[in-house]
Order: sequence, then structure tokens, then C-alpha cells
Amino acid sequence: MQAADVMTPNVITVGPDAEVREIARLLLENHISALPVVDEQERVLGIVSEGDLMRRVENGTDRRKSWWLKSLFVGAGDAGDYVKSHGRKASEIMTRDPITITEDEPLNRVARLLEKHHIKRVPVVRDGRLVGIVSRANLLRGFSATAPDAETPVTADDREIRDAILKEVDDNTGVWVDRINVIVTEGVVQLWGLVESQEERMAVQVAAENTPGVKKIENNLGLVPKGVGGY
Repeated sequence: MQAADVMTPNVITVGPDAEVREIARLLLENHISALPVVDEQERVLGIVSEGDLMRRVENGTDRRKSWWLKSLFVGAGDAGDYVKSHGRKASEIMTRDPITITEDEPLNRVARLLEKHHIKRVPVVRDGRLVGIVSRANLLRGFSATAPDAETPVTADDREIRDAILKEVDDNTGVWVDRINVIVTEGVVQLWGLVESQEERMAVQVAAENTPGVKKIENNLGLVPKGVGGY
């Protein structure tokens, strides 16, 4: 399997001038833990994560913070730390120049990349432009679809099935496709991710059932629990 077979498409992004409050709102509303910062050509400039926001203390509200949170920022004394903790825009608090991969990156290499650099996710680019993101959860789902030593490759037909299901879900069901993942191996479809209701769960399954080439469906979709993030 390659990155293209497990990545989350339609990634939620912000521009470099996005305000901190907007970023926090997007993370909360979409149940995700990070988002890429891109320019007008969809080229990845950086990533803003929950960790970056935790380093951010709104000027003028420090005295209302709990003592343990304030203690995180005491004695920073570093220009970079100051910008991270006081910046108001994505470009000021993001992790710059993140590692990226292409769609044909094998999953075992992606796993080693995340482990080596101690990161939780990696943007996927095509011709320098963002097309998806692969998280640890995406990797686990991909590895669960086939044994690590399996010799069964994902075929072009499998990728066409995956693309067709995601397009049908995005175009016609009202389900947020960025919250779900579809993995296809030899026509067997695994549905992963979070949806808002049982009706949405069934809608994704019906979309898969109506897609030519699908032989079997394993519906692992769960309901969105409050406060739980995605990628």
C-alpha cells in the first residue's frame, strides 16, 4: 500500500494570515488535532497543531490562566518561544517547512518517517501542492487491511473504487469526507473514521454498496465523541 491508498483527502487548511481564534475554532468544530497552512497555490508552508496552540497565551489574559498553564511559559527568554506563545497568526505559530511525502510513498516508509521525526502526521503533495494527509491512524488502518508480509498489492481498480466512493459521499450524502477514510484491497472496502449519526454511517455504507467493483464492505465507522480529534 502507498500513501494514496490511505490518506485523508480534502484536508482542512488555513492561510498564513489566519487568526489564532479561527484556527482553534476549525480544530474544535472538525474534531481534528492539526491542520496545514498553505499559500494561494496550495503549497504547504507549515502545520499548526494543538501543541502549537497550547504554547499560545493571549496577551492581556495571562492573569486569568490557571497557575499550571502560566508556568509553561515562565522564563522562556527566547525570541522563537516568544513568537510561538504570543503570535496571532498562523504564520507566527506554525511549525515551518514540515516534512511532506508524495502519493506513491510506501506505508512502511511513512511509518518509519513518523517514528524517526517524532511526528503524528505528514502532508501528501502532488507537484508541490497539497492533496491529502496521512496520520498515524491512517497508517494503522492501512496495515490492518493487509498483513505486513502480504504480497497483495493495491491495484488501479482498487484506487478507482476508493476515489468513486469518496466522491459519491462528498457530492451526495452530506457527510464530511475529511472525517472518514476508505481503504480498498481487492475490492474489499474498509470504512473508517467518525460520522455524526447512524444515518450518516449508513449513507456512507450505501454509497460504497452502490459503487461498481465492491465485493465486500467492513463498516468500522463510529460516532463523533465530544472532544475527540481526527488527524
